[in-house]
Amino acid sequence: MSVKYIINIDKVEQLSEKEKKELKKVTEKYKFRANDYYLSLINWDDPNDPIRNLIIPQISELEEWGRLDASNEKSYTISKGLQHKYSDTALLLVNDVCGGFCRFCFRKRLFINVGAEVVRDVSEDLEYIKQHKEITNVLLTGGDPLLLSTKKLENIIKQIREIEHVQIIRIGSKMLAFNPYRILEDPELIEVIKKYSTNEKKIYIMTQFNHPNEITDVSIKAANMLLKAGAILANQTPLIKGVNADWKTLMELFKKLSFIGIPPYYVFQGRPVAGNKPFAVPIEEGYQIFLKAIMNVSGLAKRARFAMSHETGKIEVAALTKEHIIFRYQRAHDPKNAGKFMVYKRNPNAYWLDDYTELVEEYVIDNPVI
Repeated sequence: MSVKYIINIDKVEQLSEKEKKELKKVTEKYKFRANDYYLSLINWDDPNDPIRNLIIPQISELEEWGRLDASNEKSYTISKGLQHKYSDTALLLVNDVCGGFCRFCFRKRLFINVGAEVVRDVSEDLEYIKQHKEITNVLLTGGDPLLLSTKKLENIIKQIREIEHVQIIRIGSKMLAFNPYRILEDPELIEVIKKYSTNEKKIYIMTQFNHPNEITDVSIKAANMLLKAGAILANQTPLIKGVNADWKTLMELFKKLSFIGIPPYYVFQGRPVAGNKPFAVPIEEGYQIFLKAIMNVSGLAKRARFAMSHETGKIEVAALTKEHIIFRYQRAHDPKNAGKFMVYKRNPNAYWLDDYTELVEEYVIDNPVI
């Protein structure tokens, strides 16, 4: 199937002329990109359709809120395209295009300042990885690495596989949701996965299904092709108002993912990024949605953690009491924070860790980090 990409809101035939004119103001600030396959998943008779909310701009995106780099990724950027936030994991930004531009994207700055942070030649970055033997995981992201040609993608994967101490290659991609035909119609891509996802060193595809309606027959078929090729799949999604921020929808997403062999991995608190106010859910409300969802699924479907990618590390929401919220560092940029618990007085209006001001207690239990 030939999937047609659309970068002009005027080309979305299902929108009225009035809507196109209004939404053009949004796309002048935050770019629009979709394709006819993904748009076909929308029920256009429902103004609150979740897929519509994921991909079609909203005028409320223009509300002043947040900043473009909410997790201050530049603070752990080593060189262009290379981030090294956690000791054993390096992140390579290899593309600044996606199958569609999610309206809630936390890295939309890449699509505004094209080429500013993404690396085209990974040689310098790989030299850094070679010199840092503590790095066992390399994550390819962007943008979407599967929008690269298979030849370019293989060239990157091949070079990483030549670094002995790198055990895992991760590819962060939403193409199974946006355009599963990218996988279905490219046998060379499947051969690349077979070649480089070995018995000892796996390739992980980090999928992003945000809503059950994205899990279609063709996306399931594409997932199975990747699994049979030897890839390991796991899913991550932010909690998104108007899309999956109710426990029944999240529960259904977890169930469907577990049924098709894609374990739920992370549910992220949405970063406070410019333009993302219409999709934001307060942390405490989101955590309660998350808890209710995982209480109603099997153990295989409840492996996700509810966390935020904060500037200082990956912080899990660990518990909620009548008066307090408890956070725990899953990963920390500063080793002194590894394993730290933080107890704050509850704030129902908090969207990010920085919104909590009344710290009650913080402590580390037998920190094993050396």
